[in-house]
Amino acid sequence: MRPFLLYIATLCSLALTACDKGASVAPVAPPAPKEARASTYLALGDSYTIGQSVPEADQWGRQLVGLLRADSVEISNPVTIAQSGWTTSELALAIAAKNPEPIYDMVSLLIGVNNQYRGQSIDTYRTEFSELLETSIRLAKGNPEHVLVLSIPDWGTTPFGRNYNPEQVAAEIDLFNAVAKEVTEAAGIPFINITTLTREAAADQSYIAGDGLHYSGKMHREWALLALPYAKQILK
Repeated sequence: MRPFLLYIATLCSLALTACDKGASVAPVAPPAPKEARASTYLALGDSYTIGQSVPEADQWGRQLVGLLRADSVEISNPVTIAQSGWTTSELALAIAAKNPEPIYDMVSLLIGVNNQYRGQSIDTYRTEFSELLETSIRLAKGNPEHVLVLSIPDWGTTPFGRNYNPEQVAAEIDLFNAVAKEVTEAAGIPFINITTLTREAAADQSYIAGDGLHYSGKMHREWALLALPYAKQILK
């Protein structure tokens, strides 16, 4: 081979060798895995949501979060907008005042007992509950499948309630729950019946809180267990 051609061949060989070595020592690093984000939960309601007369850890929403975590669901503690004595209109005003962002992965709604207790009309309840349900959907990023609703407990079976007319209270609670169930299911949202449990609690005082009106952490756990499969479906 002529000296010039030999020189060119040698240069090409060296260049290819350098390229091969460079490729073998500089592999492309795989992308870093994304850090998992905990789901967010907003609980809306009244004394049954805040767990009147029980420790905060015994609230049904807090217990629901604990059950979800035990099932490997990453979720933050609930953000709660609730207060004893609130009716549908008062809850709506509180939500408007706080003006929460529509960022929640799950929203629960439990409201209406004080409408019944104060003798408010069922038509008013229908209108205001429907509006609260629309608000709940909006706060759940506009997704009705990320909302769940619990029925109104029957306080007439408690020691406090027995001083009233338990049969009348039960009949009125049934009317309010029928409206809530109709509106909720029409929106494609699960309506979770906890009323039956509260009526069965009349035979077991361990389900009643110390004030004789509200429910103990033991009852709140029963509510959380009923809500659990729906919450898991929402957060799957």
